[in-house]
Amino acid sequence: MGLKQKTADLKKRMREAVKGGGSKAIEKQKAIGKKTARERILSILDPKSFHENDLFVEHAGRDFDMDKKYLPGDGVVTGTGTINGHPVCIYAQDFTVAGGSLGWAHAKKIIKIMDHALKMKVPIIGINDSGGARIQEGVNALAGYGEIFYRNTLSSGVIPQISVILGPCAGGAVYSPALTDFVFVVDKVSKMFITGPEVIKTVLGEEISMEELGGARVHSEITGNSHFFALSEEECFGQIKELFSYIPWNNEKKAENFPKKPPRARQFNIDEIMPADPRQPYDVRDVIRSITDDSEFFEIQELFAANIVIGFARIAGQTAGFIANQPLVMAGVLDVDSSDKAARFIRYCDAFNIPLVTLVDLPGYLPGIDQEHAGVIRHGAKVLYAYSEATVPKITVIMRKAYGGGYIAMCSHHLRADFVCAWPTAEIAVMGPEGAANIIFRNEIKNAENPDEMRKQKIKEYKSKFANPYVAAAYGYIDAVIEPKETRSFLVHSLDVSSLKVDRMPKKKHGIPPF
Repeated sequence: MGLKQKTADLKKRMREAVKGGGSKAIEKQKAIGKKTARERILSILDPKSFHENDLFVEHAGRDFDMDKKYLPGDGVVTGTGTINGHPVCIYAQDFTVAGGSLGWAHAKKIIKIMDHALKMKVPIIGINDSGGARIQEGVNALAGYGEIFYRNTLSSGVIPQISVILGPCAGGAVYSPALTDFVFVVDKVSKMFITGPEVIKTVLGEEISMEELGGARVHSEITGNSHFFALSEEECFGQIKELFSYIPWNNEKKAENFPKKPPRARQFNIDEIMPADPRQPYDVRDVIRSITDDSEFFEIQELFAANIVIGFARIAGQTAGFIANQPLVMAGVLDVDSSDKAARFIRYCDAFNIPLVTLVDLPGYLPGIDQEHAGVIRHGAKVLYAYSEATVPKITVIMRKAYGGGYIAMCSHHLRADFVCAWPTAEIAVMGPEGAANIIFRNEIKNAENPDEMRKQKIKEYKSKFANPYVAAAYGYIDAVIEPKETRSFLVHSLDVSSLKVDRMPKKKHGIPPF
């Protein structure tokens, strides 16, 4: 057979392989609004940049008539390409081939591209759309999952790991996304759970739909397992590309710098955001947008634990990770979920050399029996641990309330913040004036002719003495008291000064966070 014939044979084999599960299976996939595996990859990567690996891999299953089945690519597409001109590794499970089920050959393809990503120190993107382990292959399928989980752990904090849930992701398969850095879901498309509705009904007698059990909204609003929620696959792919504009390609690099742009001051005027009444809420995202380049803010986990806000933005062209209490929701208190949300993001930024900017306005940790029994002590300690462990530049702005443990936890100087400033509206104290006055002046209030009037007087007295930034400033716990309009210049200067920061921690194998 000559070169022409062999080339023709190659092209024929390629045409067969890229058909996946065939035209009927592809039509069924598209009928429910889902793209094919290759279409998804091509939608994420730069045009004409995808190079596929292991197109001709076949499974080796022999039981249950598996030896009679041809599964193109064994139900997963893997390869390399670029996003914004930078190389990435990527894989996408193909639901049109045996429901995207994971067998040993399928797993080996994923393992191979994960190893390649770690060796080349480039991000890995995994698109999940699978019915789960291939039962016909038994323990080999479980071995495949275990090898993937191990590599997720090895790569953690070294290269960015992105999971995109675009179909079912059930059973053991869910633990790989849980081990990665960012999880993307799409409304009415993504389904993620350990045990499905049928098993739950059989074991517990409880009836629930797949959407109610593990749909995109559930994981975005309730469980916090996802980081980005989209209404369509196209919106999801846009979110992925935007994320990659903010993060570095590995832990030895810094995020790419962009030309600096001023905030859109007319739309987000920092002097007009804070209410005159200290009890009135406001949207802290407006404060963020009033100080960031072009007033852009890429929020993460927007729908989960909304009493704290996290996300990426740029200051004078440089990426920074923002952590901010949200007065609009539960007065911005720290609780179990918001502590988890913040701590994990802080550790991500620290791992990938992204400076941290913390905006503080909270009355403290959320009190209550439910929170205590849910382990708020352990969860709240995660924030303390994450900030204390972080060695990237840490800049804190105390805007309004900073009471009790909340003051310490939100990147105070005591946790080794590099720069701490406060607005004149800041109130830094052990607790709020009302509660403090009731304790300190209990007897005077109780014995007064007019207890209510005495309480008001003592609250005013406490406020004048402690509910301000100047006591903390007198002890050097904050570096400067600034006008709100000076916040951006304070951040720009702080980032410039700390750009070469070196912070050496004690030598150890690793710490033991309050997981």
